[in-house]
Amino acid sequence: MPSLNAQAKHPVTITLNGRTRTGHASPRMLLSDFLRHELGVHGTKVGCEHGVCGACTIRLDGVAARACLTLAVQADGRRVDTVEGLAPEGRMTALQDAFNRHHALQCGFCTAGILMSLSDYLERVPKPTEAELRDMLSGHLCRCTGYAGIVRAVMDVTGQASGNADAEDASSRKEPAHV
Repeated sequence: MPSLNAQAKHPVTITLNGRTRTGHASPRMLLSDFLRHELGVHGTKVGCEHGVCGACTIRLDGVAARACLTLAVQADGRRVDTVEGLAPEGRMTALQDAFNRHHALQCGFCTAGILMSLSDYLERVPKPTEAELRDMLSGHLCRCTGYAGIVRAVMDVTGQASGNADAEDASSRKEPAHV
């Protein structure tokens, strides 16, 4: 049985945002690195490289997945959707538009991953409660927004009012009371 050379590159063909793309990857190359460095798709960010921050979230065969925890060779023959594929005709989706209207992003580093998770989540749970939404968002780290704008944007796009996003955001900034 021939030994597998860890440095040898192998062809990997994926359906990326609806188009067949082929690149080459070593057996241990991460899907996030393959997308960014081999295929030149830069919307998928690399943050923690441990699957904790959510910045690298893509959809693999329609399901949200962390690209930093997936090997490129595991994606061979599969469908991969990135943030670039959310609006293929150049028009923002309703969710992207709501993010813009509700100031749900600041630096934008985490935004692509959050949008990819939400695109999967909202297909499965079209009318989440605010608590359910916040629970889902707990899988993403955003150091800029405080999540209030994100919650407002999602509740708006699902046709629901965000009950306490502003109050919760304001109360989280108050100093603790001293007894």
